Amino acid sequence: MWLLLAFLTVPLIEIGLFIQVGGLIGLWPTLAIVIGTAVLGTWLVRAQGAMALNDLRSSFSRQGDPTESLAHGAMILIAGVLLLTPGFFTDALGFALLMPPFRRAAFAYLRKRVHVAHFDMGNGPGEPRRHRHDPGTIEGDYQEVHPSSTPGRDGPSGWTKH
Repeated sequence: MWLLLAFLTVPLIEIGLFIQVGGLIGLWPTLAIVIGTAVLGTWLVRAQGAMALNDLRSSFSRQGDPTESLAHGAMILIAGVLLLTPGFFTDALGFALLMPPFRRAAFAYLRKRVHVAHFDMGNGPGEPRRHRHDPGTIEGDYQEVHPSSTPGRDGPSGWTKH
């Protein structure tokens, strides 16, 4: 229901702002501001996105929790969409999402409301393999058998590697 409300109210807010700003400064300066914010927003999104990607890579390399880096990356992506959407209201939201203090506050707000059931980074290089004890898993040993060592065979079947 809130998504429908957003789809109805955001365009109405944008139209109202276009009329107000256009009436104050004129059509061409209004269009120049909209195009300028799109260009500036694209540049800022690229710069912030590169920093967020570096943070994500460093959290993976030290096997830390990448949740915050991923959330910042998602908010930067949303900021890019908002900044490319023509309008003053969406530009204000987009520029707010590009500010790290705002993103940290939004992440803290979301972190209180989202519960992660399980998080596992997997095995790092050189770490022994950890097995989960699943009752449906049957453990066993194997031994490679080469076609030349199999009795009663006249060579490979054509389906095996040599």
